[in-house]
Amino acid sequence: MNVPLLDLVAQYRDIKDEVLPAVMAVIERQAFIMGAEVGQFEAAVAELSRTKHAIACASGTDALLLPLKALDLQPGDEVVTAPFTFFATAGAIHNAGGTPVFADIDPATFNISPAAVEAAITPRTRAIVAVHLFGQMAALEALAPIAERHGLMLIEDAAQSIGARRTVDGTWRVAGEAGTVGTLSFFPSKNLGAFGDGGMMVTQDDALADRLRRLRLHGGSKQYFHDEVGFNSRLDTLHAAVLLAKLPHLADWSAARARHAARYTEAFAGHPAVCPPRTDPANEHIFNQYTLRVPRRNELQAHLKARQIGTAVYYPLPLHLQPCFAHLGYAKGSLPVSETASEQVISLPVFPELTEAQQHTVIDAVLEFFA
Repeated sequence: MNVPLLDLVAQYRDIKDEVLPAVMAVIERQAFIMGAEVGQFEAAVAELSRTKHAIACASGTDALLLPLKALDLQPGDEVVTAPFTFFATAGAIHNAGGTPVFADIDPATFNISPAAVEAAITPRTRAIVAVHLFGQMAALEALAPIAERHGLMLIEDAAQSIGARRTVDGTWRVAGEAGTVGTLSFFPSKNLGAFGDGGMMVTQDDALADRLRRLRLHGGSKQYFHDEVGFNSRLDTLHAAVLLAKLPHLADWSAARARHAARYTEAFAGHPAVCPPRTDPANEHIFNQYTLRVPRRNELQAHLKARQIGTAVYYPLPLHLQPCFAHLGYAKGSLPVSETASEQVISLPVFPELTEAQQHTVIDAVLEFFA
C-alpha cells in the first residue's frame, strides 16, 4: 500500500467546492494585490492567535526577517536561536544583519533549552528566536522572563505550530500570543497551507505592527512615499482566499493529526529501539510532524521507501554545522543534543486524511524492520 508523507491531493478533493469559488471570486474581480481577502484573513488569524495585530507577508521566511529588520541590527549584534530547525530561522538572522548564536535543545521535545539560552546571552544579544518545533510550543514560561530580564525581543517562530497552545503560569497561551512577535508560515505542507508561499506576523505591539506593515510594502505607509527602505513582501490575494477557505477546517485537521500521533505512540510504546516523540504535559501539540528517534535511521528510511512509505528527516545537519555558518566557529560536538537528534530522527506520515489502514501499514513496516 502506498502511503505518502503528505497527501495534499486528498485534502483538496475534500474542500475543492469551498476553495474554487473563493479563488474564482478573486479572479473575477482581478484584485490580486492586497485585496479584501488579505485583510479578512489577517483579522481571522489575529483572532486565532489572540493578538491585536496580524500582518500578512509573502512567506514564513519573511515573517522572521521583517521583525529582525525592525530591530535595526548592527554588525556584531547577536540573536540566540536553536540549531535544530529549518534553515530560514538562522538565515533570516544573518540576512537581517545579525549573528546567529546557537543554543542547544531539550532532548525530549526538540525545542530550545531555556538554560542553554541563558548561557548563550552576551552584552551583544538583541533577541531570542524560540522555535515551536514540529507542532508544540517551547517553554515560554522560562524564556519570556529571560528575554524581559535582558531587555530582548522574543520572537516566537511558530511556522510549524499555528493554533498550538501551552499553559503558561496557569493560563492557556496560543502560539504567537505571548512573545514580542510571533511568526507563521503557510507553506503547503503546514497544518494550514496555501497554494504556494505565505506568512504572517502577529503581535500585541501597536508600534511594531505599524513598522512591519511599512516594511512589507517597500518601507512606506502611503503609496510612493517611503520612510525607510523596505521589502516587497505581500501575501497574494489568491493565497489569502485559499487560506480563508481552509481556516475553518484547521482545528479538525490538527485534531486528526493528534489522533494519528496517539495511535503511533500506543503502537511503539515500550519498544526498545523506537522512541516516540514526547509531548510536554503543558502543551497541546498539533503534530505538524510525528518524529521518532531510532537507531539505524537511514536503513529504516530505505526499508520504508522500498515499501512505498513516505518519510522525511527533519533535520539531517544542524544549523551550527552548515557550511555557510563555518565562520561562526562551531565544531562537531559543540551542541551534542542537536547533533544526536540529527542522526536519529525520522518523521512518519501524520496528515489528517491518513487512513487507519495506511497507518497500520506504516506501523507494521517499522516494527518489521526492528523485529
